[in-house]
Amino acid sequence: MKNQPQRTCMGCNEKKDKKDLIRIVKNKENQISLDRTGKQEGRGAYLCDNIQCLEKVIKSKRLEKILGCKIEEEIYENLRGVILEQ
Repeated sequence: MKNQPQRTCMGCNEKKDKKDLIRIVKNKENQISLDRTGKQEGRGAYLCDNIQCLEKVIKSKRLEKILGCKIEEEIYENLRGVILEQ
C-alpha cells in the first residue's frame, strides 16, 4: 500500500493526508487561487476543510505571511464557500 503524502494545516497545525486538505496556490504572476487538483505550479499552502481553521488563518494573517503577499477578501470568501458547501 502506498503512503499518502502528509501536509500541515495552517490553522490547527495538524498533519493530515494531502488529499484531505484544501490547497491555496500563488503562481509566478502572484495570482492566488484554489488548487483542487493539488498539481498547479507555484507556492502552496494547505488548510483543513474546517471553518474554525479558516477563521484562525484570517485573524492571524498567516496565509499572507506564508505566501508573502496581500490576500484579497475575495479569496477568503471563496474559501468560506468551498468549506461551507462540504
